[in-house]
Amino acid sequence: MQISKKSLLFSVVFIMFLNTLCAQDNILIQAPKNIKSIVLKPNKINVYHPIIKLGETIQFSFDDINSEEEIYSYKIEHCDYNWKKSDLVSSEYISGFSNDRIRDYENSFNTLQPYTHYDVKIPNSTMRIIKTGNYLISVINEEENIIFTRKFIVYQNLVDVGVSVHRSRDVSFINEKHDVQFIINHPNINIRDPYNDVKVAIYRNMDWNSVIKNIKPKYVKNGQLLYNYVSKISFWSGNEYLYFDTKEIRNATNNIQRTRLDNIFNTYLYYDEEQYNKAYSFNQDVNGSFVLRTIDSEDISLEGDYSKIHFSLESFKNIGDKNIYIYGSFNDWQISDENRMTYNSKTKLYETALLLKQGFYNYTYVTADESRNINISDIVGSFYQTENEYTVIVYYKSFGDRYFQVAGIGSGNSKKLKN
Repeated sequence: MQISKKSLLFSVVFIMFLNTLCAQDNILIQAPKNIKSIVLKPNKINVYHPIIKLGETIQFSFDDINSEEEIYSYKIEHCDYNWKKSDLVSSEYISGFSNDRIRDYENSFNTLQPYTHYDVKIPNSTMRIIKTGNYLISVINEEENIIFTRKFIVYQNLVDVGVSVHRSRDVSFINEKHDVQFIINHPNINIRDPYNDVKVAIYRNMDWNSVIKNIKPKYVKNGQLLYNYVSKISFWSGNEYLYFDTKEIRNATNNIQRTRLDNIFNTYLYYDEEQYNKAYSFNQDVNGSFVLRTIDSEDISLEGDYSKIHFSLESFKNIGDKNIYIYGSFNDWQISDENRMTYNSKTKLYETALLLKQGFYNYTYVTADESRNINISDIVGSFYQTENEYTVIVYYKSFGDRYFQVAGIGSGNSKKLKN
């Protein structure tokens, strides 16, 4: 049977269209305005990044301020190195069901802002992850529409990763950048082709937008892969994160100028100044993370209240056609109309307000152009003294495997610069 050129062309276009749809399925979907306080982290104290060891528990929770006890489901998908859906079927990486209803939900009480709190822990009685890798968790409504998605990583310690952070070796950026070097030790794994069977991803403070990828080892030794490039793995250092704490929601505390009650709480922060043209100043932070907490009640999940946080920034820098955004882990390092600032000609300040649950929050100011390219230093500057945590994720594919497993994780902190 002959196939016409027209039919063949249609088939090729159709396949390309399907591939495009698959790619779009794995792009992060931002949560709608009624979904707040999304937490995806190990079930451990003082650990904030969405990375767990295989077999450990990851905690996933969020609030719906519509407070109508909506029925939500969640779905777990295995992704490849580039965060696209992998070739594995769900039964290969999940023991049990890959999707299920969120059964643990309850309405808030004693709060001015009503909400329904949803909570899931994985593994649970219906689901257990059995392979390492990149994962995407999706929340789905009753109409089977995906409401939002989040990334997390599952790993095993099959290799050891030693990470060091250096002041930039490029004299043009010696005061503004950090260089990262690392060694992968794999005495128990015979890596046949280290240039193709091993992939790495390096993050600053686990900001998804900061990732540097597709780096090959510079040297290969017996049982070691060395990534000791000079300035090839280089990050803008940025600046220390700013913070506020609303655990005492009725009172003004550090960095909070005043509070006002108007149906709900309104919290007004002192205005911030641009820092790019000032000297570095140390500020203790948690590298962009946040912790939900309150001293007004015992259960932050159901009794923590919400406040509209009013941010203001004094900046005279010409940023051209870019926009300024409030940025941090609290919104999964995403930029949107919700966290975009607008200029107030009366106050001569950039301003915006975000509805946030009680807690301790790190945040910073970034700019982004129309292509959504983010610049972390336009407003706050970039200083080599800044304390950052750099995380190296190692992916490995052995002979015959159909996916890259996460074989190890290492981290280094710029508090100990190796010069």
